[in-house]
Amino acid sequence: MTLVQLEYLVALDTYRNFVLAAEKCFVTQPTLSMQIQKLEEHLGVKLFDRSKQPVVPTEIGIDIIEQARTILKESGKLDEIVADLKDEIGGELKLGIIPTIAPYLLPRVILNFMNKYPGVQLMIWEFTTEQIIQQLKSGQLDCGILSTPIDDRSLNERPLFYESFVAYVSSSNALLKKKQLKAADINPEEVWLLNEGHCMRNQVLNICQRKKAGPGKQFEYNTGSLETLKRMVDLNNGITILPELAVSDLSPSQTQRVRHFKSPEPTREISIVTHRNFLKRNLIATLEKEILAIVPKSLKSKKKKEVMEIYT
Repeated sequence: MTLVQLEYLVALDTYRNFVLAAEKCFVTQPTLSMQIQKLEEHLGVKLFDRSKQPVVPTEIGIDIIEQARTILKESGKLDEIVADLKDEIGGELKLGIIPTIAPYLLPRVILNFMNKYPGVQLMIWEFTTEQIIQQLKSGQLDCGILSTPIDDRSLNERPLFYESFVAYVSSSNALLKKKQLKAADINPEEVWLLNEGHCMRNQVLNICQRKKAGPGKQFEYNTGSLETLKRMVDLNNGITILPELAVSDLSPSQTQRVRHFKSPEPTREISIVTHRNFLKRNLIATLEKEILAIVPKSLKSKKKKEVMEIYT
């Protein structure tokens, strides 16, 4: 039994396809298949049911794959020990981030980070919260930046900052006359929402006291883009809820239509999330440091803020 065989085993469990798993491992499909077969012969059990498509682990295979993931994580700590000793910041870092944070945070971080640490290969994917959680657990991602709390015992959450929500109001909306808003001021039927699957949609519904839009809306527009929601408000009346960092991208005339909430302000907690037994600790800590360096001081405290749950 070798670590390479365990890597192939975990890859096949992750992708449930021999060809795709081989591509991800940078080997040919016959090579991966042969090594999986050798591992099965060594253990004396079948690890996958090949009669099904996609292939699925057998009952004993599930337990062995879980142990294989643990072994690979522990073996990876050897490289970390050496890197720590040499005080090296390098290697590959796979990061998942939710789309409602990515365009407002990453452009400010990436250039500085890559200039300071040219030995790091930073790979970034925009995913929903559930996708990030799943890929952290399967080992496909090293860390995620997302809204918390998640309250999953298999994951670690390290809060970075607390970002208030604001209302973005159309020029013809009555709420524009108010200097500050209360949640009760908002009519849910006037709110443009992100589509299902985005945690911020749930947070906005929680701001609106869990009221859901009734039949009064003529149509429902499904989008995963905050930029599209802003555009819909500009052209079609109504309001939308934005995270505070998104306000910096507004024009002066658009900024005049932003309304803050009265204290305690509805807020989202943004955290770096890792698996409980995560690797690349120095690399992730370095990324965290670079993020905190560009976050405004006002976002680092949750005083006079109310953190919105990500589940309705």
